[in-house]
Amino acid sequence: MSQRPPQHQEHQPGRQSEMHPHPEVIREGYKGSGKLAGKVALITGGDSGIGRSVAVHFAREGATVAISYLEEDQDAAQTSALVEQEGASCFLYRGDMGDPDNCRRLAEDMVSRFGRIDVLVNNAAEQHGVNALEEVTVEEWNRTFQTNIHAYFYLTHACLPDMPRGSAIINTTSVNAYKGHKHLVAYASTKGAIVAFTRSIALTLADRNIRVNGVAPGPVWTPLIPSSMDADEVAEFGSQVPMGRAAQPSEIAPSYVFLASDDASYFTGQVLHPNGGYIVNA
Repeated sequence: MSQRPPQHQEHQPGRQSEMHPHPEVIREGYKGSGKLAGKVALITGGDSGIGRSVAVHFAREGATVAISYLEEDQDAAQTSALVEQEGASCFLYRGDMGDPDNCRRLAEDMVSRFGRIDVLVNNAAEQHGVNALEEVTVEEWNRTFQTNIHAYFYLTHACLPDMPRGSAIINTTSVNAYKGHKHLVAYASTKGAIVAFTRSIALTLADRNIRVNGVAPGPVWTPLIPSSMDADEVAEFGSQVPMGRAAQPSEIAPSYVFLASDDASYFTGQVLHPNGGYIVNA
């Protein structure tokens, strides 16, 4: 049985505005309780998917929100409007985080506007499916690493001087870092690198009281899916997990709220696994 109507988008990154049904950004009954009141948060890939959901959840919890995004379309503006509906401000920055100069400029803009960065969410990603290893081109391999892991280092490096004690860094990895994926070799490889990056810098930054953790979602209904899979794959996406369905972004974002909040004050170097029932060696 299909999980959703077959659909495909030719362009990556995909557009949330063109998905049907639209992903759920935040559950109607989600109640904020000021967990992030007074914090300044920066979220990459915040225009859609998990990033949009995290931005709106953070806003409902009282944070000031900034998002980076790659291309101009209505998705970033819609995220900004949703954040502002929560009574929070939303700073938009357009740029490729795979370019270290863009990361430096974004960090400088954040400090100029807000004076500091309390929460950094490295989230932007791309993926490209293949049927055989020989189909992975050198250009595609390098670009996937540039977006999915190099950018995490570039932006973290740029932001760290202005992250005070008690700050939090949250990196989006994937269940595929732990179980692999025969059609997403480059993507899964970068997600494994993100786990090692998370654990390593958690050790490096522990004496500065900056916590570093990750979230490893299973299948999630985001624009990355119709923009990187064919229509038939999209229709069945998520059916393979024990729970039998893909998650909504609204089911993933609360993990980021927890890790960004003081409730996670003794968490560092850890990865949360909202993945629909996969058992992984965490």
